[in-house]
Amino acid sequence: MKQLIVASTSTLHGESYLEYLLPELENLFLNTNEILFIPYARPGGISHDSYTQIAQSAFTKINKTVTGIHSIEDPISAIKTAKGIFTGGGNTFVLVKQLHQLDLMAHLKHTIEEGIPYLGTSAGSNICGLNMKTTNDMPIVYPPSFKTLGILPFNINPHYLDPDPSSIHMGETREKRIQEFHSQNDISVIGLREGSWIKVSEDDLILKGHHSARVFKANQPSYEVPTGTNFKMEN
Repeated sequence: MKQLIVASTSTLHGESYLEYLLPELENLFLNTNEILFIPYARPGGISHDSYTQIAQSAFTKINKTVTGIHSIEDPISAIKTAKGIFTGGGNTFVLVKQLHQLDLMAHLKHTIEEGIPYLGTSAGSNICGLNMKTTNDMPIVYPPSFKTLGILPFNINPHYLDPDPSSIHMGETREKRIQEFHSQNDISVIGLREGSWIKVSEDDLILKGHHSARVFKANQPSYEVPTGTNFKMEN
C-alpha cells in the first residue's frame, strides 16, 4: 500500500526545518527508525553532506537516523532496501538530472509502489507528479528527461502563490504560468500553498494542512478545494 506525504515546503516561516510536519512524520515512518535521504536538489547549492545534516537534525527529534544516499556506494541497492525515504527540496532540474543519470527514477517509483513510506518536500514533491514541467525552479542544468515518478495522476506546483491585486509587479502570476503549461499539456495541476500537503494512502490522495488548494485543468476555469479533499475524486 502506497504511503506518502507530498508537501509544498519543508519549512514554515518562524519554524525549524520540518517542524510543522513532525507529527505526521512520526506516523508515516512509524515502523522504521532509518530514513534514506536524497539530497540531490541541493537548495542554494548546499553540499550533499550539509543538507543531510539538516535533515538529520530534524529527524533526531522523532528518534530517526538519516543516511544520505550520496554516501552509499550502490545507490540503486540503497533504494531497493530502504525502509523509509525522504527527498528534500531545492532545484528540481538538478534533482531530476541526477535521478535519471544514476538510473534511480524507476527504482524509486517501484520502491514507493511497494509500500515503503516516502516524504517529498518541494522538489521532492514535484517528482511525484507525471513530469516536472510545473516546477518554479530555474533550469540551471539539463536533465535527460522531464519525466518523473508518476506516483500521482497529476502535477504539483509547490509554494503556490495567489495573485496579489495590490502588487505593481507586471510579470506572470503563478496562475498565468500554469495556463501557459496547459496551452501545451493537458495534465491537471494542483497548486499547493505553504503548510499544505497531500497524504497518499493507496488510492486516497487527501489534502491536509490549514489551506485550500488550487486545481487547474486544461480548458477549464481553475477552482479551490478545501482541506480534506480526496483528489482521487477530482481526476
